[in-house]
Amino acid sequence: MFSHIMLGVNDMPASKRFYDAIMAVLGHAEGLVDEKGRCLYLSDNGVLGLTMPINGEAATHGNGMTIGFTVSSPELVNAWHATGLAHGGTACEEPPGIRTSATRSLYLAYLRDPAGNKLCATHFVTN
Repeated sequence: MFSHIMLGVNDMPASKRFYDAIMAVLGHAEGLVDEKGRCLYLSDNGVLGLTMPINGEAATHGNGMTIGFTVSSPELVNAWHATGLAHGGTACEEPPGIRTSATRSLYLAYLRDPAGNKLCATHFVTN
């Protein structure tokens, strides 16, 4: 459905360190910095990009926005969360664990990146 997601950042080195670490846990290569100074994480399914805002103003996170990453196991969700905390992320929401609705169970962990963007690692639990 999506070709790419672009996130504004205020400190590219800190953000790249954070995303390099959490994306490595999920099996993705280190981000590539292009000629415009953007950091890009490329996959067969799309691109996650980091950029300083082109209007020169400070990057801000979106209120109510979350970017979710599909993760293959609860253990990998926990590793992603711990790695994010160790690389400048901050915990938000409830601790990693199962969330259940009427239709499905998910094992989730939430973080905020160094710019305040909200991220989620999601494992779909088979019932």
